[in-house]
Amino acid sequence: MEMKKRLVLPIDRGSPLPIYYQLKEALKQQIESGVLKPHELVPSERELEEAYHISRMTARRALEELEAEGYIYRVQGKGSFVAEPKIRQGLLWLTSFTEDMRERGMRAGAKVLKVKVVRDERVARRLGVDPGEEFVMLQRLRLADGEPMALETSYLRRRFCPGLEEHDFTDRSLYRTLQEEFGLRLGRAEQTVEAKVADEFEAKLLEVRPGTPMLSMERITYLDDGHTPIEYVRSVYRGDRYKLFVELKRR
Repeated sequence: MEMKKRLVLPIDRGSPLPIYYQLKEALKQQIESGVLKPHELVPSERELEEAYHISRMTARRALEELEAEGYIYRVQGKGSFVAEPKIRQGLLWLTSFTEDMRERGMRAGAKVLKVKVVRDERVARRLGVDPGEEFVMLQRLRLADGEPMALETSYLRRRFCPGLEEHDFTDRSLYRTLQEEFGLRLGRAEQTVEAKVADEFEAKLLEVRPGTPMLSMERITYLDDGHTPIEYVRSVYRGDRYKLFVELKRR
């Protein structure tokens, strides 16, 4: 598609909405509708400036916000490009990262950052168990088709899965291992989600800039009896690659 056609965007100078916001939303609509496709070059600051007779700062802000929201990415010296669509994560089913990625036709992987046996009073309190109980702490960088997606730190009650720390979770599902190796069937989970920004440690691992929007998730997983806690997990997902989905019904 010619650049001129892509620059026919609905901008209303009489609107109370700022020009940069209108421009951002118009470009976002083109991306979501498929007019601008993944990895396609988007109009540059100069092209937007000339097409709409706006300041370079206004054009830059629109593109910066699109980047922060995960709609575009920048390549030094080449410009801005449309990002891959965000992964749509449902909230109704208890599934593993590996299962989620396989369902989307993506190859799940992990880089194991840390695995050890620990005692953690905070985790024990969250699970409502004895403060001296041992946990297998497993920290992994989760990958999809080789791209970092999330930083995940799990605490498993070692009394239910002794020796779990000896397994290599680089290319295997934790939940499948719990079921197949230890006979543990998971039943339900309680999960909370909050917004946060990436700190320097998270940003380096997830290959984003510090301050990038993130989804912070905390989950307690129970066995199939519905009341025995087995896992406490904290995860940080890239906000530019994930969006959450849940179906709501009126009472």
